[in-house]
Amino acid sequence: MASVIQFQSIGIVRNGILEAHRDTHWDEIESEISVDEKWRDALDGIAEFSHIWVIFHIDRVPAPTTLRIQPIKQADLPVVGIFSTRSPQRPNPIGIRAVELLAVRENILRVRGLDALDGTPVLDLKPYIARHDAIQDSRVAAWAKKNHQEVSKSKK
Repeated sequence: MASVIQFQSIGIVRNGILEAHRDTHWDEIESEISVDEKWRDALDGIAEFSHIWVIFHIDRVPAPTTLRIQPIKQADLPVVGIFSTRSPQRPNPIGIRAVELLAVRENILRVRGLDALDGTPVLDLKPYIARHDAIQDSRVAAWAKKNHQEVSKSKK
């Protein structure tokens, strides 16, 4: 049933961040995405959007050794399957993040909020369109809400 799928990067992230830490304020980090010249024309029109989705390869995180984890290693949170977390340790290490698009200059996109390390390969870019991408009445697990509140407190 498993099949091999290959992707080629379309660009690379540049932000000077070589290691992720729990207290990294990703929402404040500005990064540049350097898109390969051969994809330059594909950027036509992207500057008209305030936000974009960045799909990237999480290339420096080891493969998962277990299918169930404790989110952010907090003892008061339940052990859950990795598919119900935002852990970077995944069977297919693909990251996706909606980011603010600050500027486009030739083949360089300046963005804010990308949780990717310097040198991370970018697989694709898509415009963020609220009508399609925002889910108004989404349900979130209670433990995930609690985790989000704890992380928000620690960043203040």
